[in-house]
Amino acid sequence: MGIGVRVVINAVAIYLAARLVPGIVLQGEAIWPALLAGLVLAILNAVVRPVLVLITLPLTFVTLGLFLLVLNAFCLWLTSVIVTGFAVHGFRAAFLGALLISVVSWVLTIFVSDAGRIGRL
Repeated sequence: MGIGVRVVINAVAIYLAARLVPGIVLQGEAIWPALLAGLVLAILNAVVRPVLVLITLPLTFVTLGLFLLVLNAFCLWLTSVIVTGFAVHGFRAAFLGALLISVVSWVLTIFVSDAGRIGRL
Protein backbone atom coordinates (compact mmCIF):
# COMPACT_ATOMS: atom_id res chain seq x y z
CA MET A 1 0.00 0.00 0.00
CA GLY A 2 1.33 3.44 -0.83
CA ILE A 3 2.65 5.69 1.88
CA GLY A 4 0.27 8.45 0.78
CA VAL A 5 -2.78 6.27 1.32
CA ARG A 6 -1.43 5.12 4.69
CA VAL A 7 -0.90 8.76 5.75
CA VAL A 8 -4.43 9.74 4.74
CA ILE A 9 -5.90 6.74 6.57
CA ASN A 10 -3.88 7.63 9.69
CA ALA A 11 -4.96 11.28 9.40
CA VAL A 12 -8.64 10.31 9.25
CA ALA A 13 -8.20 8.00 12.23
CA ILE A 14 -6.37 10.72 14.21
CA TYR A 15 -9.07 13.26 13.36
CA LEU A 16 -11.77 10.87 14.61
CA ALA A 17 -9.79 10.13 17.76
CA ALA A 18 -9.44 13.86 18.45
CA ARG A 19 -13.21 14.24 18.12
CA LEU A 20 -14.13 11.23 20.26
CA VAL A 21 -11.42 10.80 22.92
CA PRO A 22 -11.09 13.45 25.62
CA GLY A 23 -7.45 14.39 26.03
CA ILE A 24 -6.52 14.27 22.33
CA VAL A 25 -6.49 17.72 20.76
CA LEU A 26 -5.95 19.01 17.22
CA GLN A 27 -5.32 22.75 17.23
CA GLY A 28 -5.82 25.29 14.46
CA GLU A 29 -7.21 24.01 11.19
CA ALA A 30 -7.59 20.36 12.06
CA ILE A 31 -6.62 19.01 8.63
CA TRP A 32 -2.94 20.04 8.61
CA PRO A 33 -1.96 18.83 12.08
CA ALA A 34 -3.89 15.61 11.39
CA LEU A 35 -2.05 15.02 8.09
CA LEU A 36 1.31 15.78 9.65
CA ALA A 37 0.50 13.54 12.64
CA GLY A 38 -0.58 10.81 10.20
CA LEU A 39 2.76 11.07 8.40
CA VAL A 40 4.78 11.00 11.62
CA LEU A 41 2.73 8.10 13.01
CA ALA A 42 3.26 6.12 9.79
CA ILE A 43 7.01 6.71 9.99
CA LEU A 44 7.14 5.80 13.69
CA ASN A 45 5.12 2.64 13.06
CA ALA A 46 7.49 1.67 10.24
CA VAL A 47 10.80 2.48 11.94
CA VAL A 48 10.52 2.76 15.73
CA ARG A 49 7.70 0.34 16.57
CA PRO A 50 9.43 -2.81 15.22
CA VAL A 51 12.48 -2.05 17.36
CA LEU A 52 10.27 -1.54 20.41
CA VAL A 53 8.39 -4.77 19.69
CA LEU A 54 11.67 -6.68 19.50
CA ILE A 55 13.01 -5.15 22.72
CA THR A 56 9.80 -5.83 24.66
CA LEU A 57 9.16 -9.30 23.22
CA PRO A 58 9.40 -11.13 26.58
CA LEU A 59 6.91 -8.72 28.16
CA THR A 60 4.61 -9.13 25.17
CA PHE A 61 4.70 -12.92 25.58
CA VAL A 62 3.96 -12.71 29.31
CA THR A 63 0.97 -10.42 28.73
CA LEU A 64 -0.25 -12.54 25.79
CA GLY A 65 0.23 -9.66 23.36
CA LEU A 66 -1.65 -7.03 25.34
CA PHE A 67 1.54 -5.01 25.84
CA LEU A 68 1.39 -4.17 22.13
CA LEU A 69 -1.51 -1.84 22.99
CA VAL A 70 0.81 0.03 25.34
CA LEU A 71 3.38 0.30 22.53
CA ASN A 72 0.70 1.74 20.25
CA ALA A 73 -0.16 4.30 22.95
CA PHE A 74 3.52 5.18 23.30
CA CYS A 75 3.85 5.74 19.53
CA LEU A 76 0.78 7.99 19.56
CA TRP A 77 2.19 9.98 22.48
CA LEU A 78 5.56 10.24 20.74
CA THR A 79 3.77 11.56 17.66
CA SER A 80 2.18 14.27 19.79
CA VAL A 81 5.62 15.26 21.11
CA ILE A 82 6.97 15.64 17.57
CA VAL A 83 3.98 17.34 15.88
CA THR A 84 2.98 20.83 16.94
CA GLY A 85 -0.77 21.32 16.89
CA PHE A 86 -1.44 17.76 18.01
CA ALA A 87 -1.50 16.94 21.72
CA VAL A 88 -2.19 13.83 23.77
CA HIS A 89 -2.76 14.47 27.47
CA GLY A 90 -2.25 11.43 29.69
CA PHE A 91 -1.88 7.69 29.34
CA ARG A 92 -5.62 7.03 29.26
CA ALA A 93 -6.11 9.35 26.28
CA ALA A 94 -3.10 7.83 24.51
CA PHE A 95 -4.33 4.29 25.15
CA LEU A 96 -7.93 4.91 24.05
CA GLY A 97 -6.78 7.01 21.10
CA ALA A 98 -4.33 4.35 19.93
CA LEU A 99 -7.02 1.70 20.24
CA LEU A 100 -9.49 3.79 18.22
CA ILE A 101 -6.86 4.70 15.62
CA SER A 102 -5.91 1.03 15.22
CA VAL A 103 -9.53 -0.03 14.68
CA VAL A 104 -10.36 2.81 12.27
CA SER A 105 -7.12 2.26 10.36
CA TRP A 106 -7.81 -1.47 10.12
CA VAL A 107 -11.38 -0.89 8.86
CA LEU A 108 -10.29 1.69 6.27
CA THR A 109 -7.42 -0.53 5.11
CA ILE A 110 -9.95 -3.28 4.26
CA PHE A 111 -11.28 -1.06 1.45
CA VAL A 112 -7.87 -0.18 -0.02
CA SER A 113 -5.84 -2.65 -2.08
CA ASP A 114 -2.07 -3.13 -1.79
CA ALA A 115 -1.61 -0.94 -4.86
CA GLY A 116 -3.42 1.95 -3.15
CA ARG A 117 -6.65 1.61 -5.13
CA ILE A 118 -10.03 1.82 -3.46
CA GLY A 119 -11.91 -1.44 -3.84
CA ARG A 120 -15.05 -3.21 -2.73
CA LEU A 121 -15.60 -6.24 -0.52
